[in-house]
Amino acid sequence: MATQQKKAPVENKPKDKVSYPLGKINFIMMAVCLLLIIIGFALMGGSANVGDKFNNDLFESSRVTTGPIIAFLGFVLMAFAIIYRKKDKNEPTDNE
Repeated sequence: MATQQKKAPVENKPKDKVSYPLGKINFIMMAVCLLLIIIGFALMGGSANVGDKFNNDLFESSRVTTGPIIAFLGFVLMAFAIIYRKKDKNEPTDNE
């Protein structure tokens, strides 16, 4: 008959802190950027020409310039919000 080997007891070590690629600040910044994009598209929206009547509201500054600029800034800042990484005080710097 084979002898049974005793297994070492499993130690319950506290797991290392899980590090996620995006932090809380990233999600807050992305939410603000999404809000900017929505506001930009809302400013660009409106009614179109109906029938024979010309709609002069098509050329308002909020539809032609302000809305696209705000939406574009939202997209650019979204890229920054994804890339942004908070500096950790415990990480060594290049100067040391």
